[in-house]
Amino acid sequence: MPRWNAVSKLIRAAAPQPRSGQPGRRPPSLEARFQTFSRRSADFTSKSTAFTLALTSLLVWAVSGPLFHFSDGWHLVINTGTTIVTFLIMFLIQNAENEDTRELHAKLDAVIKALRAERNMIHDPELLQPTSNEIGEEMRLGED
Repeated sequence: MPRWNAVSKLIRAAAPQPRSGQPGRRPPSLEARFQTFSRRSADFTSKSTAFTLALTSLLVWAVSGPLFHFSDGWHLVINTGTTIVTFLIMFLIQNAENEDTRELHAKLDAVIKALRAERNMIHDPELLQPTSNEIGEEMRLGED
């Protein structure tokens, strides 16, 4: 069990730390504010409230069809609205996904580093590449 305690300590150390509101610190950069906005937007859009809001908007649009005689302008409203929302949400979701990937890689790097330190291993790329004999052996074992 001590091994996993060391691993979990490294994972916690690799995780992004919350910013403290110390006086004299510079305000967050535009990138940091966008990441915060992106994370909050991704969190909101994954909730049932956002789905209900989107469904309600769609139903209001559909019910208003006879009022506008199903005109081209009526069609244009939903087409333009969905295009804009899709375009913006794509960037927000991509940003949140990239942030999650960076955090995951940091945690995996910490785990690998802890395991190597425990086993006194040194990174050797040649050891990670299987030989043709090893590949053939794995294929034969897979056929059984």
